[in-house]
Amino acid sequence: MAAKATRTLKPQGGNRRLLGYLIRPAVLGLVCLAMYLWVSSLQLDSIEQRVLNRDFVVSRVIQHLWYAFIATGIVVVLAVSTGVLLTRPFARRISPTIEGIANIGFAVPSIGVLVLLAIFFGLGFYPALAAFIAYSFLPVLRNTMTGLQQVDQAVIESGRGMGMTKSAVLFRIELPLAVPITLAGIRTALVICVGTAALATFINGGALGDIIDQGIRQSRDSILIVGSVLTAVLALFIDWLAGIAEDFLKPKGL
Repeated sequence: MAAKATRTLKPQGGNRRLLGYLIRPAVLGLVCLAMYLWVSSLQLDSIEQRVLNRDFVVSRVIQHLWYAFIATGIVVVLAVSTGVLLTRPFARRISPTIEGIANIGFAVPSIGVLVLLAIFFGLGFYPALAAFIAYSFLPVLRNTMTGLQQVDQAVIESGRGMGMTKSAVLFRIELPLAVPITLAGIRTALVICVGTAALATFINGGALGDIIDQGIRQSRDSILIVGSVLTAVLALFIDWLAGIAEDFLKPKGL
């Protein structure tokens, strides 16, 4: 009877999980549809038509996504590698110093990082990208180090006792056990990148901040609302995708 009950409960749990995955994109889709219908019902003047058209909006959304994914990809490579190195015995003395430097970078407001990089390296895409990399570096570094440090030392010693090399222990035991915490840091970094990418407009970097900035400069509420809603929807959608990836990529049983 117990086995039969288990078999009947599993599909229900799977359906519940699937429903949970579908709720957020459905709500976000309805928000975008409602905004589209609202904008379509307005009598737009020439300034609003110049901003609220498909080509302009799509190009800014693509720029926004480029910032988020490129910055997060670079951060993952750099921060995970740094986190692994700083948890090795030879680097544990300097790890507090490196983490403190990363904390300073995260404590500085993102607009301040953008302006400083623009002063030294000019305006455009690459200074903005560098700022987003610097600003989202800490969550991945901290979570990678925390995940590796929380691995039970007895498990590591068991692997060494079985004849595994240090590299084998790292890649087959430590990193897999640290994956859930590391993925949470990557998810945080990705959302940070999406949220702060709107600031790229202030150093001529494009993205959805261009729409928000035009709405403020031209005193057009319709433009401002569209830019703000699209930025929020994009951040929530990326967070949803990262959450699904986090669920599927973490090792079974953790």
